[in-house]
Amino acid sequence: MPVEPALAPPRALGEPLGEGRLRLEPEDFLVEEMLGFEPAGAGEHVLLKVRKRAANTLWVARELARLAGCRPVDVGYAGLKDRHAVAVQWFTVPRRGRAAAQWPGAGAEGFEVLAAHVHARKLPRGALAGNRFRIRVRGLEPRIETLDARLRAIRTRGVPNYFGPQRFGRHGSNLRDLPEDPGALRGGERGFVLSAARSVVFNAVLAERVRQGCWETLQPGDRAILDGRGSHFAVEALDETLRQRAERLEIHPTGPLWGRGTPGTAGAVLELETRVAGGYSRACALIEAAGMDPQRRSLRLAVRELHAHLEPGAVVFGFDLTRGAFATAVLREVCAFADQEEIST
Repeated sequence: MPVEPALAPPRALGEPLGEGRLRLEPEDFLVEEMLGFEPAGAGEHVLLKVRKRAANTLWVARELARLAGCRPVDVGYAGLKDRHAVAVQWFTVPRRGRAAAQWPGAGAEGFEVLAAHVHARKLPRGALAGNRFRIRVRGLEPRIETLDARLRAIRTRGVPNYFGPQRFGRHGSNLRDLPEDPGALRGGERGFVLSAARSVVFNAVLAERVRQGCWETLQPGDRAILDGRGSHFAVEALDETLRQRAERLEIHPTGPLWGRGTPGTAGAVLELETRVAGGYSRACALIEAAGMDPQRRSLRLAVRELHAHLEPGAVVFGFDLTRGAFATAVLREVCAFADQEEIST
C-alpha cells in the first residue's frame, strides 16, 4: 500500500520557499482553542480554561480529576493537543467537587487554570469552532517579497486539507500490517489504526485531485461542503452562483472518509474516488469490516487571519483554522521541514 499520500503528498501552490525546524522550544508552537460558544453560567459543571506547556492532554485531564475529586472519565475536553507545545484548551469537571471561584490559579508543573465558568454539561469531543496558531519556524529565511506572494495565494485559494503525518504514526507505523479483522486490533490501537486507514484513503484522493488541478474547484458529481460546517450537498451541475461561492471560500469540494456504502458522489468524481480507493483495498476493507459509515471532508482548507513576520533566523506565522484541520497543511505550502516527525497540529 503506497504511503506517499500519508507522509509526502503533493503540494498545490509551488515549491517550498526553504527548509525550517519546528518546536525547538515548546513556545515555538502555540495553539489556542476557540470554543464558538459562551459558558452557560448555570449547571452542574465547571468550564476551565487551561494553559499547558510540554504536557499531555490526558495527563492534564487526570490531574484535573484529582483536584476535582472526580473520576478521570468525568473530565471533558474538546480535543487532544500535542505535548511538545504550549496550548490553551478547555476542560470541564463536575461542579460538586470545587466551586468555580476556587479554580483560577490551580494546577501543577506543566499546567495552570486561567479561568473558570459554571457550565451546563460535560464538554464533548469536537466541541470547538477552531484553533488559533502562532508558530515559529526556525532556520527559514525567505525573501519577504516571495513570502508575501505565497501568503496572498494561501489567503485567496486556501490549501489542500491533508491529514498531517502525525495521524499515521512515526514513519507511517499505523499503516503497517493492517489486519483483515478489526477484532484483531487491541484496545487503544484500534482508534489510531482505523483513523489512519481512513485518512490515507482521503489523502490519496486529495493528492490525485491536486495532481489534476481540481482540488479547489467544484466538479459535476461532487458533494460540496459549507466552510467550517459538516453539512454537504450534491453538485449535479455547475452554475455561476456555485462558482462564485467557491471562489470566495464559502463552499468547497469534498473527499471521502471511507465507510460501508457508496461515497455519495457521481460521474467522473465517483470514478476517481473509486479508482484511487482501489489502491488501498486492504484499508477500505478494514474500515468497512469495522462498520464505519461513509462521511465527507472538505478537500480545501480556508486559512483565516493569516499573517507572518520575520525574526532573525526564523519566520513566525499566525492563523486560524476550523476544527479538525492540521497546521501542517498550511505550513507545508510555504516550506519544507528538516524532520517531519516534529510537525504537529
